[in-house]
Amino acid sequence: MTLKAVHHIQVTYPLEVEDAMLSFYSKVLGLTEIPRPEIVQNDSGAWYKLGNIELHISTEKNANNQASRRHYCFQVDNLNTFEEHLKGHGVEIIPDQRPIPGCVRFFLRDPGGNRIEIAELVKSTFVQLQTEELLLDISIN
Repeated sequence: MTLKAVHHIQVTYPLEVEDAMLSFYSKVLGLTEIPRPEIVQNDSGAWYKLGNIELHISTEKNANNQASRRHYCFQVDNLNTFEEHLKGHGVEIIPDQRPIPGCVRFFLRDPGGNRIEIAELVKSTFVQLQTEELLLDISIN
């Protein structure tokens, strides 16, 4: 038995922010909504597709998302451009408090309180760090 891929991620929200959630994922993030199976077509929420992964959003009573560090990450080609796009829609940007080599990123919360990471992978930084570590190893030995 082996895991093959991530098929979908589900995030939840309280019913009172449903319109804001649907607008955020379709208009602000620009995700493509996909049809849901007949059995859940009348339920609140929506399903979206990005590449090979689906994102399902649905209501949850007593959702306490604001208190959680749980998150998922979207990768972008240009972090600064995407940040400006989000700010143009009034999205609050949460700066990265723990930078990771080879990755520039920030966080935000969707209208349901779910934490989202937005990241740009910066290969040149990663390669430079590896080179510096190799040079340090060589000079020590």
